Amino acid sequence: MQIQVHSDNHIEGSARLVEWVSASVSSKLDRFDEELTRVIVHLHDDNAGKAGADDKRCQIEARPKGQQPVSVTHKAESLDFAVDGAIDKLNHALSHQFGKLRNKRAQAPLLDGEVGAIESQDTLLEEDFLAEQQVRSA
Repeated sequence: MQIQVHSDNHIEGSARLVEWVSASVSSKLDRFDEELTRVIVHLHDDNAGKAGADDKRCQIEARPKGQQPVSVTHKAESLDFAVDGAIDKLNHALSHQFGKLRNKRAQAPLLDGEVGAIESQDTLLEEDFLAEQQVRSA
């Protein structure tokens, strides 16, 4: 999974910040590593440097393989809380999305060529064979 970190002009996008955000995202979303191609993190200061409640915003967009992107946003009084809150929201959203996909796959009817369909066909052939054997022996 590739992680990109972007910040606006009011947040200094230092190497330390990028490293910290990347490490946080990577450690908390590592179980989705095989399902995600890229995670994009946007950091924004809504009040442009002035103090204010919930003026730091973190938006994270995750791109699952073969699916539409998933995006979450979290606002908080500090960048730390905004990033942690957004990661938690994304973790929940991805767990929900991948859980739904697993349930759909488990409940999907078997198609021709799949193991269950082959077993079903084998059972029918075996029943036909046994019925023919009974007719011949009678």
